Amino acid sequence: MQTKSLSIGIVDDHTLFRSGLANLLSEFEEINVLFQATNGIDMQKQIKNHPNVELILMDINMPLMDGYAATQFIKKEYPEINVLALSMFEDEKAIIGMLKAGAGGYMLKESTPSDLVIAIRTTIEKGFFINDMVSGRLLFSLKQDEPKPLITEKEHTFLQYCSTELTYREIADLMNISPRTVDNYRESLFAKLNIKTRTGLVVYGIKHNLIKI
Repeated sequence: MQTKSLSIGIVDDHTLFRSGLANLLSEFEEINVLFQATNGIDMQKQIKNHPNVELILMDINMPLMDGYAATQFIKKEYPEINVLALSMFEDEKAIIGMLKAGAGGYMLKESTPSDLVIAIRTTIEKGFFINDMVSGRLLFSLKQDEPKPLITEKEHTFLQYCSTELTYREIADLMNISPRTVDNYRESLFAKLNIKTRTGLVVYGIKHNLIKI
């Protein structure tokens, strides 16, 4: 049985990494690297020449147009194209920023080629890829028609603030409540959603349109 070809583009300003990655991925029969681009501006030109691209591996820090802006452009102009963030950054700010921009998943550059191919295939097939960096029971809750947990108005407000760079103490001040109460909201949401991290809460909020971006 012939494996379905997956057509991708790679956007990264580091030539050696970009070219090396393209060569590595091309060794997989199912991967077809249509183009390489140095930044978001270059990517826009490449997409016009390769309109059948299915997924773009997107770096974050790039000149002229970075990964956040480039991903927003794709989701606005070419919503059918998937974006998989590929970065060396492991912090919550970068992960949340790319997911807010419209990326369907997040992988580290130190990932193995085989793991990256799995992420590419999953993102193209399902529209998103959930791994340890984007944790929680999201893989099930996003696709299953199960009733959503009841989230109170205060918990909803707390969830919105979680998508910012505010600390929990700063969130408490803005909500005019004690830090202990904020802890209670967090733990309540963790329990209701079966999620263990702040990043997981934000991803859940974004995917279920609970957070205004």
